[in-house]
Amino acid sequence: MQTICCDVCKKKVDNPITDRSFYYVANFAICEPCKDNLEVQIKSTVRNKEPFALEWYGKLVTDSLGKAVQKGRI
Repeated sequence: MQTICCDVCKKKVDNPITDRSFYYVANFAICEPCKDNLEVQIKSTVRNKEPFALEWYGKLVTDSLGKAVQKGRI
Protein backbone atom coordinates (compact mmCIF):
# COMPACT_ATOMS: atom_id res chain seq x y z
CA MET A 1 0.00 0.00 0.00
CA GLN A 2 1.26 3.41 -0.95
CA THR A 3 0.49 6.65 0.89
CA ILE A 4 1.09 10.28 -0.03
CA CYS A 5 0.61 13.32 2.17
CA CYS A 6 -1.02 16.52 0.91
CA ASP A 7 1.44 19.43 1.13
CA VAL A 8 -1.35 21.85 2.07
CA CYS A 9 -3.64 20.14 4.59
CA LYS A 10 -1.22 17.33 5.58
CA LYS A 11 -3.92 14.66 5.18
CA LYS A 12 -2.80 11.23 4.03
CA VAL A 13 -4.13 9.81 0.77
CA ASP A 14 -4.02 6.01 0.73
CA ASN A 15 -3.46 4.24 -2.59
CA PRO A 16 -3.12 7.53 -4.51
CA ILE A 17 -4.02 7.71 -8.18
CA THR A 18 -2.42 10.62 -10.02
CA ASP A 19 -4.96 13.13 -11.37
CA ARG A 20 -7.81 11.38 -9.53
CA SER A 21 -7.16 11.38 -5.80
CA PHE A 22 -4.15 13.71 -5.73
CA TYR A 23 -2.51 16.20 -8.07
CA TYR A 24 0.93 17.61 -8.67
CA VAL A 25 0.56 21.36 -9.09
CA ALA A 26 3.62 23.61 -9.27
CA ASN A 27 5.86 21.07 -7.48
CA PHE A 28 3.30 20.51 -4.72
CA ALA A 29 1.34 17.31 -4.14
CA ILE A 30 -2.22 18.28 -3.21
CA CYS A 31 -5.36 16.28 -2.50
CA GLU A 32 -8.57 16.66 -4.50
CA PRO A 33 -10.41 18.87 -1.94
CA CYS A 34 -7.43 21.25 -1.77
CA LYS A 35 -7.26 21.42 -5.57
CA ASP A 36 -10.97 22.25 -5.73
CA ASN A 37 -10.53 24.98 -3.11
CA LEU A 38 -7.55 26.40 -5.02
CA GLU A 39 -9.57 26.60 -8.23
CA VAL A 40 -12.43 28.37 -6.42
CA GLN A 41 -9.99 30.81 -4.81
CA ILE A 42 -8.31 31.92 -8.05
CA LYS A 43 -11.35 31.71 -10.36
CA SER A 44 -12.54 35.31 -9.98
CA THR A 45 -9.01 36.69 -10.36
CA VAL A 46 -8.45 34.72 -13.56
CA ARG A 47 -11.80 35.76 -15.06
CA ASN A 48 -11.05 39.46 -14.54
CA LYS A 49 -7.53 39.35 -16.00
CA GLU A 50 -7.24 41.07 -19.38
CA PRO A 51 -5.23 40.05 -21.36
CA PHE A 52 -4.60 36.57 -19.98
CA ALA A 53 -0.95 35.49 -19.75
CA LEU A 54 0.16 31.95 -19.01
CA GLU A 55 3.24 33.14 -17.10
CA TRP A 56 1.02 35.28 -14.87
CA TYR A 57 -1.32 32.33 -14.22
CA GLY A 58 1.59 30.06 -13.27
CA LYS A 59 2.91 32.66 -10.84
CA LEU A 60 -0.58 33.15 -9.34
CA VAL A 61 -0.99 29.40 -8.75
CA THR A 62 2.52 29.03 -7.30
CA ASP A 63 2.08 32.02 -4.98
CA SER A 64 -1.36 30.86 -3.84
CA LEU A 65 -0.06 27.36 -3.09
CA GLY A 66 2.97 28.74 -1.26
CA LYS A 67 0.72 30.80 1.02
CA ALA A 68 -1.62 27.84 1.52
CA VAL A 69 1.25 25.55 2.56
CA GLN A 70 2.37 28.11 5.14
CA LYS A 71 -1.18 28.50 6.54
CA GLY A 72 -2.02 24.81 6.30
CA ARG A 73 -5.21 25.46 4.33
CA ILE A 74 -6.45 27.17 1.19
